Amino acid sequence: MRNYIILAISAVILTGCATSYQKQGFTGGFSETRLGKNIFKVTFNGNVYTSRERASDFALLRSAELALKNGFKYFIIVNSEKYAKTEAYTTPITSYTTGSAYGTGNYAYGNTTTTTTGGQTYFYSKPSSTNTIVAFKKKPKVKGLIYNAKFVIKSIRNKYGIK
Repeated sequence: MRNYIILAISAVILTGCATSYQKQGFTGGFSETRLGKNIFKVTFNGNVYTSRERASDFALLRSAELALKNGFKYFIIVNSEKYAKTEAYTTPITSYTTGSAYGTGNYAYGNTTTTTTGGQTYFYSKPSSTNTIVAFKKKPKVKGLIYNAKFVIKSIRNKYGIK
């Protein structure tokens, strides 16, 4: 039972460190580029505590907000890229030596102890999700998935508790 409590607390702490829904900044966030009157490229970059699902959801949320902000009710994703940038970090190696010595007569005695720490390599990844969308004022008659911008916004904001 104790392990489950520790696991639950750890999950809450780590989720709190994930990139929040925000403009691109030091810890990640969304950015967009307008490619045409109704065409946008939207990217969300997460940090090491952000799940791939969260990055994908936030790119979708920003896509919906951007469509609505520009007077469009619907959009389709014409291209989607999801990837994670993997990096490594190796901790510095440090050594500490302690010793003692004592003498008696013509003899000296002593001992030393050296402790070395560090040198561990940790791997981490930062997820990213990019959508290229085409937005429409009226529901288009095309095959495929057509997103209702208002519905997407409401759904994803509820999922993550975003006001």
